[in-house]
Amino acid sequence: MSRRRILLPYLVVTGALVGAVLPGGGAEEPRAKDPKKLTKADIDEMMTTLSNWGRWGKEDQLGTLNLITPEKRKQAAALVKDGITVSLAHPVIKENVEGSSAFGHRMVALPREGQEITGSADEYKVNYHGFTTTHLDSLCHLIYKGKMYNGFSQKEVTEKGSRKLGVENVRKGIFTRCVLMDMPRHFDVRFLEGNQAIYPKDLEAWEKKAGFKVERGDALLVHTGRWTRRALNGPWNIMAGSAGLHASCLPWLKKRDVALVGSDLALDVMPSGVEGFPLPVHWVCGVAMGLPILDNCDLENVSKEANARKRWVFLLTVAPLVVEGGTGSPVNPLATY
Repeated sequence: MSRRRILLPYLVVTGALVGAVLPGGGAEEPRAKDPKKLTKADIDEMMTTLSNWGRWGKEDQLGTLNLITPEKRKQAAALVKDGITVSLAHPVIKENVEGSSAFGHRMVALPREGQEITGSADEYKVNYHGFTTTHLDSLCHLIYKGKMYNGFSQKEVTEKGSRKLGVENVRKGIFTRCVLMDMPRHFDVRFLEGNQAIYPKDLEAWEKKAGFKVERGDALLVHTGRWTRRALNGPWNIMAGSAGLHASCLPWLKKRDVALVGSDLALDVMPSGVEGFPLPVHWVCGVAMGLPILDNCDLENVSKEANARKRWVFLLTVAPLVVEGGTGSPVNPLATY
């Protein structure tokens, strides 16, 4: 199955799900109900009640990255005690798998028989949105009823890129305290099976077990064991059965004022359990909350490092490419202890 066919339902929700216009600034949580029985109407309501539109001004293009203040950066820097750095990027995958395009790598200058050269060179070509390349979504990536974060129109997106909310707005990088939600260790398994959903109660139980609390301006990374599952069982149809956050976690993320969120896949549990809304966590985070997302991180090594140190909190550094109008960027996030 092609990436286009797999992602089609993922993309359709940007223009077809609801008719409500998103207001800004609401902090009220949705009505209490069984989280397993959320409906499209509940997600529509969250698009309003969890909105950060206007919170940092009507022209704001940073969203929740505004929560990473100089004081927050100093707090994060103080976490570095040993100078140990762990990459959170998965090695690029050069094949068309799991509905994602191959990473193109072509040599354009290399030695030939009987020839000496002064250097080598290559060319990269990647369609990074999908389920394989580690990347950051900028806030122009997702569109809901013709609007992006903070009410900017989809008309801002042109053939040359987006005039608003492009990844160049993150040119100063992301430098903050990060907490690892290590769900395989929480459930005492090697990886989460199938479409196992993670609920707020699971996040809070892991906080208690690991001895930390998610704070304002933190980054939050969710480890499901995706890459271990892939190594043991091989690739699978991602959208047909993958562990991740249930949509009931969205008010929790807003209440905790998380600045950046990510996982080792695409954040949402798939299928989402919400009929008519394939990736509700992605859309509410990106459009309503202005909460940037890191996709396809490799969290296996940092999980081992954290467990060895019994410290699931560390400095996170992310530096995207400065592409004006870009909808995101491949990245190599770094955890430092």
